[in-house]
Amino acid sequence: MNYMNLGIEELHNLLKEGKVTSKELIEESLKLSHEVQDKCNAFVSILDDAKEQEVTDNLLSGIPFGVKDNYSTKSVLSTGSSNTLKDYVPFFDATAYKNLKNAGAVMVNKTAMDEFGMGGTGTTGHTGIQKNPWDLTRMCAGSSSGSACAVASGVYPYALGSDTGDSIRKPAAYCGIVGYKPTYGLISRYGLFAFASSLDHCGVLTRSVKDAAIVVDEMKGKDEKDLTSWDSSNINLKDALTGDIKNKKLCYIKELCDINSYENPNEELVKHLENFKEKIELIKNSGVIVEEVSVDRKLLNAIASVYVILSCSEATSNLSNLTGISFGPRGEGNSWEEQVKDYRTKGFSPLIKRRFVIGSYILQKENQERYFINAQKVRRLVVDTWKKLYETYDAVVLPVGIGPAKLLDGSQDALTKDDNIQALDEHLQVANFGGFPSITIPDGFVNNLPVGLNITGNCYKDEDVLNIAYAIESLMDYKNQIAKEVR
Repeated sequence: MNYMNLGIEELHNLLKEGKVTSKELIEESLKLSHEVQDKCNAFVSILDDAKEQEVTDNLLSGIPFGVKDNYSTKSVLSTGSSNTLKDYVPFFDATAYKNLKNAGAVMVNKTAMDEFGMGGTGTTGHTGIQKNPWDLTRMCAGSSSGSACAVASGVYPYALGSDTGDSIRKPAAYCGIVGYKPTYGLISRYGLFAFASSLDHCGVLTRSVKDAAIVVDEMKGKDEKDLTSWDSSNINLKDALTGDIKNKKLCYIKELCDINSYENPNEELVKHLENFKEKIELIKNSGVIVEEVSVDRKLLNAIASVYVILSCSEATSNLSNLTGISFGPRGEGNSWEEQVKDYRTKGFSPLIKRRFVIGSYILQKENQERYFINAQKVRRLVVDTWKKLYETYDAVVLPVGIGPAKLLDGSQDALTKDDNIQALDEHLQVANFGGFPSITIPDGFVNNLPVGLNITGNCYKDEDVLNIAYAIESLMDYKNQIAKEVR
């Protein structure tokens, strides 16, 4: 039996009944890790010496899981998928990971990612490209590419991810699974390698909404080491999953979802938006109010640019500590300046270096008002626009991206230069701008590849957002999917 295909509660019950042991689950997960690594290159390291844990009443005890390689894990290699930290072994645990370890969960691997989370393709990490388990010629998206690939392949029921723009939710959609980014500060970021601190979120990838709730219930909590974390002791995500949403009101944005907004739409985009409209009708038929709303197209088209400006600026500042002096492989040179230059030139990928150049340019005194400050102002306009929607609606539901997973060969749609297309592809960044709770669930297939539906609500409404996702999930038949190509 493939135990790793099961959900967390099912595995817990089997463990408690003595029908399987933690050791057996770990052995199966490790075997699958090596198989998936050979086909998809999903991991930076596989912990073949992972030890079984006592099975307690905690639902996660004794069950294997994966950790994205930008979480600090004590005595375990943590590289951020970058050559600049290729040998870095931390002396402390990230709080989110530590909470799961204290619950008795068993880490069996560190998942590969885009370098330091700065990418949306799963192709920039120092260990190579992560391939989509549904179609090995397609990407997983990023940056939580390895985590999405592993969960979709059935290596374990969940893996940790991080989300700065869409880095949990888009890989989840491309791989046919669930990706959940909670309200900013629900989960401590202590020990997560910083990318853009005002946008970074910890989260999880699973194969069902309930599993996402179970895991985040254990990850969350106020942490004195992260002053942006807050007291969530009154929030119980799993218990909030009643499936009753008949009193809820949802909306979607016309400018993003109307096929007439796009010139010469390709087949995948047409099918993707048709699938979305079918799911909207399905939700309406269940008794939920779903209405179409309009948002200023100029504001929607500005989202991607604002994200680039803010994320590159914050990344340039946050990662200035990577000099090769304090940690990392020492660069060559006759002075410390030469050593730092050599370390950063050789250690970072071209994409990361471009982002640092952009960030440095934006942060120059003469450019700050034109770019950084103006981007912050537009960010506020975007967040206020969504906040206004939440005065009437409980959540905004939208399709994820412009279709299924993109090809790895770099081929581009005829429409990728269109601002309208970019707005549809990048709208998940809004949840990072506002710190909103946001979850992606699988909602169908386009050309035999999975596509996703995103639900985003107001801050601190995580219970409502997950319950809405849980109810919509129950209307469809895409829960607990295992990718066909690999398995």
